[in-house]
Amino acid sequence: MARYGNLFEPIKVGRVTIPNRIVRSAHGTLLTGESLIAYHEARARGGVGMSTMEATSVHPRAPSILPLYSDACLPFYKEISSRVHAHGMKLFQQLYHPGASHPGVGPQPETWSCSAIPNVMTGIVPIAMTKAMIDDVVHCFATAAVRCRDAGLDGVDIHASSGYLIHEFLSPALNNRTDDYGGSPENRMRFLVEVINAVRAAVGDAEFAVGVRLPNEDHVPGGLAAAENARIAQAVEPLVDYVSLHMGAYWRFHTLIAPSDAPLGAEMDANRVITRAVSKPTIVVGRIMTLDHASAIVASGEGDMISMVRALIADPGLVNKARDGQEHRIRPCIGTNMGCVGQLMSSGVLGCVVNIAAAREDRISFEPDGKASFVKKVLIVGGGPAGLEAARTAALRGHAVELHEATSRLGGQVRLAAQAPHRADVGAITSWLTEEIESLGVVVHLNSMVDAEKVAQIAADEVIIATGTTPRTDGFQVSTPARPIPGHDLPHVLDSWRLFGVGAKPDFKGPAAIFDDTGTFEAISAADMLLKAGLSVTLVSRMQQLGENVPFPPSTVEAARERLMSGDFEFIGGHYLRGITGNDIEIGVLFTDRSRRIGANTVVLVGFNEPNRDLAEELTEAGVSHHLIGDARGRNSIMTAIHDGANLGRTL
Repeated sequence: MARYGNLFEPIKVGRVTIPNRIVRSAHGTLLTGESLIAYHEARARGGVGMSTMEATSVHPRAPSILPLYSDACLPFYKEISSRVHAHGMKLFQQLYHPGASHPGVGPQPETWSCSAIPNVMTGIVPIAMTKAMIDDVVHCFATAAVRCRDAGLDGVDIHASSGYLIHEFLSPALNNRTDDYGGSPENRMRFLVEVINAVRAAVGDAEFAVGVRLPNEDHVPGGLAAAENARIAQAVEPLVDYVSLHMGAYWRFHTLIAPSDAPLGAEMDANRVITRAVSKPTIVVGRIMTLDHASAIVASGEGDMISMVRALIADPGLVNKARDGQEHRIRPCIGTNMGCVGQLMSSGVLGCVVNIAAAREDRISFEPDGKASFVKKVLIVGGGPAGLEAARTAALRGHAVELHEATSRLGGQVRLAAQAPHRADVGAITSWLTEEIESLGVVVHLNSMVDAEKVAQIAADEVIIATGTTPRTDGFQVSTPARPIPGHDLPHVLDSWRLFGVGAKPDFKGPAAIFDDTGTFEAISAADMLLKAGLSVTLVSRMQQLGENVPFPPSTVEAARERLMSGDFEFIGGHYLRGITGNDIEIGVLFTDRSRRIGANTVVLVGFNEPNRDLAEELTEAGVSHHLIGDARGRNSIMTAIHDGANLGRTL
């Protein structure tokens, strides 16, 4: 059998045959029209066996982007189903009612749930549904499924997880009803069983699958654990064609989409309790990032189909590359959640740190289109993510690329970040880019400083400056920009780069204090390093929250916060640094007389770095045309760096 051969075996789900075991469970995109079609079509073209479109409301009093409660949705569904079917992928639609998670805005502001328990995200106290409301919603599930069937989709996925309406009925923490829909497990399951039966009766005997998505652990205190979810799965198994499993609810957001802090296969301990209890096909998810891991799960019988959502956002061609023995060409997901769910929840735009085309497939190709009209000699200065991506993209277009890196290794600040505890995954992208440029014939010079004279000697047609940033040494903080931090130059005061291995190894002495001026993940990683060294750590931030400037902290920072708070760690937000002495720091609240001293024999300053623009300024003065990309532009983001490199490389 070929490598990963068990992943390429078809599987029957009811009367529908899924061509392989790599699938995509539903996730939010907020895309519409051609953008949504192109997004799913790219994964279909890449070989995915089955994709489930994002949870879509069945009820007009909880409206969604796609009006699944109206026949107006039919033309769109017919178009997307025909487009993805052309590539052999099966397409399902996840049906749901958001319950208390609906924000209750617009002309129909009522928010319904099983009980009048405030929602952790919206803060709304919902209306406890009457029997007439329950019957109405059950009917809407059935009519929505019929629309999916009539529009050519292959099945529906009834969403009973993630803290939405059906989950609220199932959960003993969220259901305090005393009628036939509350109390005993059988009563709490009644709504779900009625929905499944109504959908089954409505769609009839067509070649159309009906599945259910259940929680494995819901992480609502007093809620559902794996053992009880296994009993729910056993109860509904005779009624459905497959069981899909998913962890979490909004009470603990990061468990819904486990970040790189979590172990690989983060949900498998809970999943296997349930998958072993049922015989119908199962779908499992939870930081399954590689084909090796997916294949091992299928081989063990702990899951029949593997959902690899984020890995397929990063590289929609993952399945076909693996089938063709080209798995080394798969662009890796690094699991930060910053470009996908973090950006989606904070700005309403889905993206990807490592894939510039993600959710923009209708406008941007995954790889550059074709070769350049004529070959140029391209000089790139800087071997961090921006320079590496620019080098790769330019080389793919046929240019002769020469890259110079001032240090002994490629990777830039990503290489440093990957040395912190729980952050090794971020280094996967620069390792992959390094392998890519080597295979593409990019000429790499390490330990190579470049000045204007050297640029003139190389005589490139295009010069790209990707020189990044370095820590400031002048004691600058944003709160007092005109006055350096007193004591910033004391010997026990470090920048984070020292912690991550640049320069002489520091001698850590506790207790330690970190001052965070940026609100990024850098201070979190510094805290992890110091805690690992056995020190007591106090992190003081200008921001009110830990990692406040990381996109949507509930999905990107919350796991790290739980980890830090489980150790000898304290966080103090909303303060600035008044001064540093030999054994403590003084902090305060800006524009007040508030002052507090905290003992510290090691102090780490995480502040704004200085963009390395000397070469760019030299070239500007000399009248030499050049491009400035990445952190050297004053940004502080791996996503911006990679996208800068990809954008520029495509235009040369």
